[in-house]
Amino acid sequence: MVDNFDAILIFNHMVEHDSHTLDTIFHALGDATRRAMLGDLATGERTVGELAQPFAMSLAAASKHIKVLEGAGLIRRDVRGRTHICSLEPAPLMSADQWLGVYRRFWTDRLDTLEQLLRADNAAPPPKPPLPGKEGE
Repeated sequence: MVDNFDAILIFNHMVEHDSHTLDTIFHALGDATRRAMLGDLATGERTVGELAQPFAMSLAAASKHIKVLEGAGLIRRDVRGRTHICSLEPAPLMSADQWLGVYRRFWTDRLDTLEQLLRADNAAPPPKPPLPGKEGE
């Protein structure tokens, strides 16, 4: 039987060959500005200017964030005339989610076990109080 910890070790070994991709994805997701940009793109395409606008940043600064997201494969940038249009590429997020899923299962199992223990403890009859006059004998 394989326990959760063994499953994590096996899964980590299986994705070792793809660790650079995961490192790049998690690096890109490690910045709040880039996460917010991805959130905007989840609702539809945006220009670089539209992605920059909520942060009051220059187009050059926004472009640096976009290049990191592109490098991780999280977004695609298309040039239409002089306008750069960005769109979400969700497939790399699935890889990250699969990797995190092992840990999600690990903690879900642990919390399920804790819940069972607490329910069993609550179902147990309360201890009987000591009889009067019998304390300390």
